[in-house]
Amino acid sequence: MAVFRYPFTVRFADVDHAGIVYYPIFYHYFHVAFEELFRDRMGAAAYQTLLDEDKVGFPAVHSECDYKSPLRFADSAETEIALDRLGTKSVTLRYRVSRIAGQERILAAEGRVTCAVTDLKAFRAIEPSEGLRELFLELRESVR
Repeated sequence: MAVFRYPFTVRFADVDHAGIVYYPIFYHYFHVAFEELFRDRMGAAAYQTLLDEDKVGFPAVHSECDYKSPLRFADSAETEIALDRLGTKSVTLRYRVSRIAGQERILAAEGRVTCAVTDLKAFRAIEPSEGLRELFLELRESVR
């Protein structure tokens, strides 16, 4: 497998007075896609199980985002996730949010988020389990 894509529709609550998606909402889109990645690859309750039972979380320790073109209310869009880097106790994922216009994808924003793989009981960084490593490594982009 390669990148993960999560389609969505821009909601009215996502736009500001200028009629475009308010910039911090893109981080929400990133996280929703992150949760959906676990649902798609590991089952409906996988992310909740990681948090509630396994006590493993992914707090962001660094983020960045560049904005390329606007999204508007009711636009069809998708968030794409790819692995940027898998460290010993962290993962950096690259996100691309695009407007879908027919067969065309128009890049709206591109960002990266580095998360520490964290033991939520002790709140310290830990090495990801083999299952998590495999999940993240599946997100490597193929050479184009």
